[in-house]
Amino acid sequence: MFTGIVQKLVRVIAVENETSLRRLTLQMDELAEGVALGASVAVNGTCLTVTHAQDGNVRFDVIRETLSRTNIGRLGPGDIVNVERSFRVGDEVGGHIVSGHVAGVATLTRIEEAANERNLFFSVSAELIKYLPHKGYVALDGASLTISSVDAQACEFGVCLIPETIARTTLGVAKVGYQANLEVDAQTQAIVDTVERVLSQPEWRQRMASS
Repeated sequence: MFTGIVQKLVRVIAVENETSLRRLTLQMDELAEGVALGASVAVNGTCLTVTHAQDGNVRFDVIRETLSRTNIGRLGPGDIVNVERSFRVGDEVGGHIVSGHVAGVATLTRIEEAANERNLFFSVSAELIKYLPHKGYVALDGASLTISSVDAQACEFGVCLIPETIARTTLGVAKVGYQANLEVDAQTQAIVDTVERVLSQPEWRQRMASS
């Protein structure tokens, strides 16, 4: 599990493509200290498992399911990614609880720059917009953010970045067309899905019609 507070911007140093698999090596330097084989690390908000670690370089195996749902498949040597090590019980949770299970990608459609802030607007599928309420949580490339605006009809939502987020994450340099990994808040998703399931039941509809 993660907190959505990006610890470091890290460089991709190698990508190896094999049958139904991509091996990704990151130069994590001091952030790799004490990392164990099998440990979980969030790379652009995607929970990946450490398969090799040596001299500050850490390797991950990425399967087709992950490549199809995230922007990991678009990475190449020299690219920069957000990285967060998994948190320990008792650590401060400065963002919100994030699992690293990406629901899909959000496409950056427009940017509004202002003094000490950067407002980003993303489009998502109709399937995902229902889980993105105004002032709710969202994780973009692993960064925990508050949703500042929602246009459900246009399937668009906005987030506001403060200088710290601009400096410490990939979102600070993202351009229109960029596809960010998106994870919805698990609690919000559970509530929406439960309400939809209850309302779809025939007995509930009959009860509402007769009241």
